[in-house]
Amino acid sequence: MKKNLLLYLFIFAALIALYQFVSASNMLKDKNGKIDFLRSKVVSLEDSVQTAAIKTMDLQYFLLENNDDALSYYDHLKIKNLARYIADKLIETNEAKGDNPLVPYEGMEGDFKINKIKVLNHKWIISDFSDGKFWGELLIKYELKDDLSIDFTLIDHLLYRRNN
Repeated sequence: MKKNLLLYLFIFAALIALYQFVSASNMLKDKNGKIDFLRSKVVSLEDSVQTAAIKTMDLQYFLLENNDDALSYYDHLKIKNLARYIADKLIETNEAKGDNPLVPYEGMEGDFKINKIKVLNHKWIISDFSDGKFWGELLIKYELKDDLSIDFTLIDHLLYRRNN
């Protein structure tokens, strides 16, 4: 009887060991599959980050902050954030009652005001304007003087047609 009991215990232990081996093998395959999937996803995301970085560098190419030659024109003025200063001065033109004086159109649904501004270099600004329903863009030439005043001159403009 003792022999049969030991044989049954041995078989039972062997079955448990076999179950553990098969279970661990399946878990290992599953984990390796997940690891491979995540590695491919990381490679894809790294490529996306690199593409986004290249696009960002392209977008920043025409910015005053990244143009040392343009910034050197105004080194003597000692303005900390030159593009912000110029943009603030341009936004101040919105404070007048009625349409912004740089916008050559009369507002149809309200007053045309300048919204977004991008200082391209030491001479030009591109901006958009809107009255809440209609919108357009302006190309503006500016001149920053030694007394920190700025003269703005409209170079070109466009008003988008509204599609209904």
